[in-house]
Amino acid sequence: MPDRAPTAPLLAALAVVLTWGLNFPLSKALFNQVGAAGFLGLRYLLMPLCAVALLCWRFGRRWPRLDRAEIGPLVRLTLVGQGLHLLLSAYGMQGSTAFSASVLLACGPVFTLLILRLSGLERLSRSQVTGVAAAATGALLFTADKLLAADWQASLGDLTLLVAAALFSYYTVAAKPLIQHHGGVTVLAYGSLVCTLPMLLWCAPALRALDWAAQPAWLWSGLLWQVISCGFLGWLAWGWAVERRGVARTAPLIYLMPLIAGITAWAVGSEPFSAHKLLGAAVILTGVALAQFSPSMPRELKARPDA
Repeated sequence: MPDRAPTAPLLAALAVVLTWGLNFPLSKALFNQVGAAGFLGLRYLLMPLCAVALLCWRFGRRWPRLDRAEIGPLVRLTLVGQGLHLLLSAYGMQGSTAFSASVLLACGPVFTLLILRLSGLERLSRSQVTGVAAAATGALLFTADKLLAADWQASLGDLTLLVAAALFSYYTVAAKPLIQHHGGVTVLAYGSLVCTLPMLLWCAPALRALDWAAQPAWLWSGLLWQVISCGFLGWLAWGWAVERRGVARTAPLIYLMPLIAGITAWAVGSEPFSAHKLLGAAVILTGVALAQFSPSMPRELKARPDA
């Protein structure tokens, strides 16, 4: 076996991270144009078409069948992990900034570790606890200017983003059995179909109020780019890269995403950066990396009977 991973999966992973990083300023521009609900409504007019195309490409006309006992968990998990997560992410970003969203949503691995610990599935090592504490400290530092200035709308946006990250972490842990049984393509596509009707019902007032003819061409091209490239193709390419290179070699690349989002937001002049904000972001990402990549403690063995 070669010592180094092939170049193609690395390039694919880097392309995905670049795409996702650029997606944050693009999403912010789309929200400013049509609002969070309008954007999500437009997105879910396209999502089922992409899901059906993905299933047909992968399975032809013989789509995988779910066991009856799996239908309920799939519906509940996707409504939380895809539907509610996207809803809160959109409303949170509308009240926050592109860079803030990219940094705060990167806290997902910390929430995943906490969920595993609280559910008794994993014990945290000392370095992981240190990473969780550092990430929490960084989050407070990152949002300190908004809290001290009593900018409650922006603070609420940041808090909403953290809740969205926690929901997706819950989905990541709870959906693992379904993904192991049916594969990520099936769960992603079926989940998109499950979320379509509830999301369109929620967004129906915004879609009715939207002046479709007045929207600029960049809105439609940006929407297609986000749904197809950042959504379906991005997740498929990322999964392929992880499969070929392994999680340990691929996952750290995700920490380039806030850097790309921040540079892009600064370049287009949509977001200023202060020293304490950059410091807070660095502390958050350092804490998340430490929490995610430090080895876990082995689970406790059963207590031996007294001699």
